[in-house]
Amino acid sequence: MEENPIYIDNLQYANWSPELFEQMKTGKLSAVHVTICYHENFRETIDNIIKWNNWIEKFPNRLMLGKNGDDVRKAHREHKTAIFFGFQNCTPIEDNLGLIEIFYQLGIRFMQLSYNNQSLLATGCYEKKDSGITRFGKQAIREMNRIGLVIDMSHSAKQSTLEAIELSEKPIAITHANPSWWHPALRNKCDEVLRAVTQNNGMIGFSLYPHHLKNGSNCSLTSFCQMIAECANKYGIKNIGIGSDLCQNQPDSVVEWMRNGRGTKTMDFGEGDKSNPGFPEQPAWFSKISDFPKIGKGLEKIGFSKSEVNNIMGTNWLSFYDQNFGSK
Repeated sequence: MEENPIYIDNLQYANWSPELFEQMKTGKLSAVHVTICYHENFRETIDNIIKWNNWIEKFPNRLMLGKNGDDVRKAHREHKTAIFFGFQNCTPIEDNLGLIEIFYQLGIRFMQLSYNNQSLLATGCYEKKDSGITRFGKQAIREMNRIGLVIDMSHSAKQSTLEAIELSEKPIAITHANPSWWHPALRNKCDEVLRAVTQNNGMIGFSLYPHHLKNGSNCSLTSFCQMIAECANKYGIKNIGIGSDLCQNQPDSVVEWMRNGRGTKTMDFGEGDKSNPGFPEQPAWFSKISDFPKIGKGLEKIGFSKSEVNNIMGTNWLSFYDQNFGSK
């Protein structure tokens, strides 16, 4: 592989600390897309942005705010990690279309239209009935296209995702999921969706969250990389990357918040269950941020060329950033 390739993990939600910022360096990550919202409202999300801005100010030799592809290249040259903000839900915009542009100006580059449940914009993948993109959702897609905020449908239902692809004038992303033909999890995506995303120049980020993996916590690196190889054959090698969904050092109270938010008085275990309600254990070969380069070694071992490995590990996401962030 290239001696110093650009690595990008396009989804993490770790319990951030100086130790993990150093692990980004060990993991050779030039950019990370970090989640700053699950169910937060406008004001709560602003507080999360302030927290990240303070970290970036406090650790200038390790972190910088990322807003475009050139910021990734700058971080790479300076041995830093560019931090890209993203929403896993649309709750921060509340019912105000104008907040989409405000958040873009504050650094948000990805927004999911729904998170498992029905939202004001689209249907989540846990709902029994998928009513597709709402009237407000259509307006939001138009506005996101106008300013260059990427539509993410990782937690959305099938019909909503297909409609978003059709309605959007720009490519969309599935930042963190795997094929349901490999592992039939509610959160994984069917062949029809994956083909639609990639045929419209969108991106798939493969997830390392155990509930999305064949054999869960016991998934092998070889199995994961073989799945990526099959996806490269089916959907094209230029449209795939990594979105690990790593939640390193997060307490179980956080996964409870992720699954339940404020919308229920009864416990929702998501794809876990009552006997195993917390975060599932990560595979031994990917338990921390610094393990990221192991994926590249696994891909090379099963037959990918060095340039193909570099594309999957970061260059594909970088090209997607170049083409889709901002108004063009």
